[in-house]
Amino acid sequence: MYFKRIGDLREDHDLTQQQVADLLNCKREVYRRYEKGIREIPVSYAIILARYYNVSLDYLLEQTDVKK
Repeated sequence: MYFKRIGDLREDHDLTQQQVADLLNCKREVYRRYEKGIREIPVSYAIILARYYNVSLDYLLEQTDVKK
């Protein structure tokens, strides 16, 4: 499943894919596949990203337009 906000939030915070991959402790190529929707992002990674970007999990996964 493709979640555009994962990449948008990364870009909004001026981060590289490598920096986010390091945060998640995964390879950049694996993270790139999450951004492109080639692989589904694990819930544990989605939680880490939501906390890091200070948004709700629902916002990150595009279930709402309300950030918190």
